[in-house]
Amino acid sequence: MELPKELLTRGVQDVVPRDVAEEKLKSGKKLRLYLGIDPTGNKLHLGHSVPLRKLKAFADAGHHVIFLIGSFTGMIGDPSGRDEMRKPLTREEIEENFRTYKKQAEKILDFSKIEIRYNHEWLSKLSFEEILSLAKYFTLQQMMKREMFVRRMKDEMPISFVEFFYPLMQGYDSVALDVDLEVGGNDQLFNMLAGRTLMQVMKKKEKFVITTKLIEGTDGQKMSKTYNNCVYLTDPPDEMYGRIMSMPDNLIPVYMECCTDIPIAEVKAAEEALKIGKENPKYLKMRLAREIVTIYHSKTEAEKAESGFENVFKNKGIPDDIPEYEAKKGESLIDALVTSNTVSSKSEARRLIGQGGVKLDDKTVFATDTKAGKGIYKVGKRKFLRIS
Repeated sequence: MELPKELLTRGVQDVVPRDVAEEKLKSGKKLRLYLGIDPTGNKLHLGHSVPLRKLKAFADAGHHVIFLIGSFTGMIGDPSGRDEMRKPLTREEIEENFRTYKKQAEKILDFSKIEIRYNHEWLSKLSFEEILSLAKYFTLQQMMKREMFVRRMKDEMPISFVEFFYPLMQGYDSVALDVDLEVGGNDQLFNMLAGRTLMQVMKKKEKFVITTKLIEGTDGQKMSKTYNNCVYLTDPPDEMYGRIMSMPDNLIPVYMECCTDIPIAEVKAAEEALKIGKENPKYLKMRLAREIVTIYHSKTEAEKAESGFENVFKNKGIPDDIPEYEAKKGESLIDALVTSNTVSSKSEARRLIGQGGVKLDDKTVFATDTKAGKGIYKVGKRKFLRIS
């Protein structure tokens, strides 16, 4: 469990302004804080878990935590980090995504301790006059300094006026909720500071913000579905364990800090051991993988996943519980891999075969038009399929 003194440090990128944060925490008063999410997708990965874990830490410390659903802002689309306009969502799509999101978030959060709110409750009621009143506190120059807008202007990509209003809407959430603190990813700093500005002028109140670290994916790039480098909260234990074991060694300390409850002293010791070569990175990574699988599944499942990993990669063995698939006569290997859910798409199957990542009974499959013959297929680094 995160210690109270770690509320402003563990997994944290920035605290703005720090003196306000320290003063409010030292006062001993229960703080009102929130994390806002626009449920634009329905699958959470470890990157999403970092601000959720910070929210949990404040709830466990006895503060009033609000989980805000962007039921209005989600229909507009946050431009943060976007090189193109985000596709707007309908209210129905947002509701459906949130149902799935909440089920996954419950792996981290105890919603009996957390208040859930929807920002259409106030944003949909603002008059045009009130919106113009909010806009007067910001300038076009402020908006145009945002990195994603600079890139789009340079590339002659369109920028919607609605996107300029997004920080105002997110900022007004702070006013409507009358909070002391907002938590969010580091990419949300601009939007969260807009809320600080509005709190000062409209509530005469100091709000501070905490931005959490953005962790990289298992290949060292930005964690994204596009790069197939995510560790999803719903991954099966063996898949989750294997993905952690495949990541670069330099990511071990930040994952330990941001994604687990491993004591900070142990995290720092692991970081130092990696720097001086005192510890084999494999064992530190195994410690990390066990911890993460235990959090999202159980200690028993973590031990089973580790045993299976060791069997396959250390002893070059084959798992005992290989999924089986009965291929149709003349069915292509690509279709069999997709239908059996071994891969997510035909394009992924073609890519793996093209890269020599599919083997039949330890012999590499090179042709994408290969038929699904009988035998044990190794697909990528961690998946197996028995075709009969």
